Amino acid sequence: MTPSPVAVVTGASSGIGAATARALAAAGFHVVLGARRVDRCAEIAKEIDGTAVRLDVTDAESVSAFAAAVPECRLLVNNAGGAKGLEPVAEADEEDWRWMFETNVIGTLRVTQALLPALLASGDGHIVTVTSIAAMEAYDNGAGYTGAKHAQAMLHRTLRGELLGQPVRLTEIAPGMVETDFSLVRFEGDQEKADNVYRGITPLAPEDVADVIAFAATRPSHVNLDQIVLKPRAQASAMRAHREG
Repeated sequence: MTPSPVAVVTGASSGIGAATARALAAAGFHVVLGARRVDRCAEIAKEIDGTAVRLDVTDAESVSAFAAAVPECRLLVNNAGGAKGLEPVAEADEEDWRWMFETNVIGTLRVTQALLPALLASGDGHIVTVTSIAAMEAYDNGAGYTGAKHAQAMLHRTLRGELLGQPVRLTEIAPGMVETDFSLVRFEGDQEKADNVYRGITPLAPEDVADVIAFAATRPSHVNLDQIVLKPRAQASAMRAHREG
């Protein structure tokens, strides 16, 4: 019996990461779920017959230990990331910016570097990086997050050329509004502010994004879906959406 290909999902304890772990397991992958909240990962891993390993992408030692626990990898989903704050540049908090760059950019770099040898050795590797429409446009009060997402996207898009000729595909997933705990983290637990982000609109669900990731990951090996942008029907851009009521 041929063993299931191994997929690694970072930021897998909730939201898009958790939904992606479930979707990939349903598609035939053995999923390794990585996140700081390893107890949540363990619950999902039990449900899908996967493996939970603690992972803090902002900690180089944690990434090294994680990679050592994953000797084989065919698919890497760089999903860990997030936003903090929504202030204009004149009032920006350096620590918030530092956290966003460390998590979204350096974290993606660390995990990708650590697992790239296994992805290449698989003979049919695939790197999926979840960026955002914030990687494509600027919006008021969002310079820290859009800056980090632009940088993360450049890392991923640069790899597309650097790995040309190697047995690795690269897909960038750029979602618009998705209802997860993203806004709750951004507003430091302020539920009212988080809820207001989605007021009058039906946002994407984590499962919507996960479906797209699973679709990209299950195309034939010669098919590379370079970039996929998905938004709610009611959203045209980061700053423009139709809200009911």
